[in-house]
Amino acid sequence: MHNEMMSDKFHEECGVFGIIGHEKSAELTYYGLYALQHRGQESAGIVTVDGRKLYQHKGMGLVSEVFNEEILKTLVGNAAIGHVRYSTTGDSSVANAQPLTFGFQRGNMALAHNGNLTNAYQIHGRLERQGSIFQTTSDTEVVAHLIAKSGMPTIEENMRESLSVIKGAYAILILTDDKLVAVRDPHGLRPLALGQFEGAYVVASETCAFDAIGASYVRDVEPGEMIIIDKNGLRSQKFAHASKTSFCTFEYIYFARPDSDIDGFNVHSIRKKLGKLLAEEHPVEADVVIGVPDSSISAAIGYAEETAIPYEIGLIKNRYVGRTFIQPSQELRERGVKLKLSAVRKVVEGKRVVLIDDSIVRGTTSKRIVQMLREAGATEVHLLISSPPVKDACYYGIDTSAREELIAADKTVKEIQEYIGADSLHYLSEEKMLSAFGVTDMANHKFCNACFTGTYPTEIYESLEKHMLER
Repeated sequence: MHNEMMSDKFHEECGVFGIIGHEKSAELTYYGLYALQHRGQESAGIVTVDGRKLYQHKGMGLVSEVFNEEILKTLVGNAAIGHVRYSTTGDSSVANAQPLTFGFQRGNMALAHNGNLTNAYQIHGRLERQGSIFQTTSDTEVVAHLIAKSGMPTIEENMRESLSVIKGAYAILILTDDKLVAVRDPHGLRPLALGQFEGAYVVASETCAFDAIGASYVRDVEPGEMIIIDKNGLRSQKFAHASKTSFCTFEYIYFARPDSDIDGFNVHSIRKKLGKLLAEEHPVEADVVIGVPDSSISAAIGYAEETAIPYEIGLIKNRYVGRTFIQPSQELRERGVKLKLSAVRKVVEGKRVVLIDDSIVRGTTSKRIVQMLREAGATEVHLLISSPPVKDACYYGIDTSAREELIAADKTVKEIQEYIGADSLHYLSEEKMLSAFGVTDMANHKFCNACFTGTYPTEIYESLEKHMLER
């Protein structure tokens, strides 16, 4: 469904934003989502509440395309949650756009979810057999049905009971008539942070959303923590304890914005450190270092500083071209890279170029960029990757390809180099990558590297498919 349309990069599934206690909740959520746009470009939605009624608007496209001033005026209330989406589970339609809203016996509820539930397929089947009727193919709806079925007296108790059933990765925001609830999975696989703004509380996937509205960062939501915010203030409870946390290294390598801080680490600083470590591990004789914009710029600067090879802007990104994943064919996707990126001839002509990128997924984009640099006159192109080879699929809310589509799953580094056409190809080792976070004990650390190692922090069910609820 999506595989033929995706560009040659992983895609984060979603970004979430919530606020309670501010009269301009819809407007602030709009700006928060705008800052999280990189986490999903397929659909956007906002739900507000005024204590009695939910107000919602969602649609396909970018935040700026889905909302305007007139629409935001209709979203009244002092609490809101918002969502930007790139679908993994569930198909591409406005029905699956979030937040999802529900009315049931105990009032109204809206849900926004970043992540992927690895046992959603099993729960979905069980709930259907018990009489549940599903409106969407999104795994998020499974959570809503579990909450609705729970007979506990409070939303917190309903949530606790539901969360004891679901497995996988999740950062979930729930808006009720009088509360905002934020939960993060026990492993901390998906990020979630808490902030404050003018007496209101805000929650977001990344701290860059706080910066966008002028909110102050308070702390990260802890793995296995549920935060409940209402007119009485904030209270917190632990609903689960994992044997170990498993923060996603790919958030730092590629997904998150460089100005975000996640679980105590600044994204730009980590990327720059990965570049320095790449230089230590793989020094190359060259005349210029360039990075693939935007996610690899920080690593390229780190590599250049460490080697004293000049850093230059050798690739320019056209920011007004639609994302390459909207182009259906392989041929168009490869052509689309040229629409999106152009080489700066004066920078690379007659030069030995070190090209820094954060990852190689299928290899099609890397191949086209190397070709583009040669066409612009580069005499040598050395491709260096600031992460290990991606060999396995992710089941935690990142739209990776099926394993057989990952070039490193069945090709050696030498074979990948030959396919891409680079003069040399070097990956950062897992050990060096983890050392950027201060890890010294490879057997005992707090990060998820499943896409590099195939070792998953949670059980992966045999019947789990990439689009598990699609029929």
